[in-house]
Amino acid sequence: MSEIILYTNKMSRGRSVHWMLEELGEPYQIEWIDYGLPMKSAEYLKINPMGKVPALKHGDGIITETSAILTYLADTFSEKDFIPPQGTAQRAAFFRWMFFIAGPLEAATTAKFLGWQTPDTTPLGTTAKGFLGFGSLELTLATLEEHLQQNTYICGEQFTAADIYLTAHLGFSMLVAKTVPSSPTLLAYYKRASQRPAKQRAESV
Repeated sequence: MSEIILYTNKMSRGRSVHWMLEELGEPYQIEWIDYGLPMKSAEYLKINPMGKVPALKHGDGIITETSAILTYLADTFSEKDFIPPQGTAQRAAFFRWMFFIAGPLEAATTAKFLGWQTPDTTPLGTTAKGFLGFGSLELTLATLEEHLQQNTYICGEQFTAADIYLTAHLGFSMLVAKTVPSSPTLLAYYKRASQRPAKQRAESV
């Protein structure tokens, strides 16, 4: 099996990838990179020209963007059951919600955290909320909560890489940035997923 190398920082989105690697139980190594000049070094820019973490090298392949890395690992090691089987409704749910988290949820919570104000209309004269992929933070959270009220995890009863991504996002948004209210549904989901031993191992490093 090709070597897995994770480039990350302990205070970055790479924490969720570290957790995923612990869940998989495959050999890997971590290259810890400080923010600032080390992330913009010529050596690291060959890995990720954006000068950001996380990034993952697997053999000759390089993957960036947290959601892409998690999906890649889940698919590459599909026998570990962190992605549902092909041709199932659960597989469709995996992709739907993985990219919901990377798109609407990430955008909506970031806008809230940075205090961005949405105008009523776009330069084209159309409604701004209709233009935005997330519509509004309230709509985004209501959509997520409705799904979690009916499912133990994102894909039903199966814990997947999408749950790792969502749990990490909620941990920051609810407990640190305070951009997401700690509703009973979201808090119960977060606590349920956070009890996994692999998460505890990753955080102990």
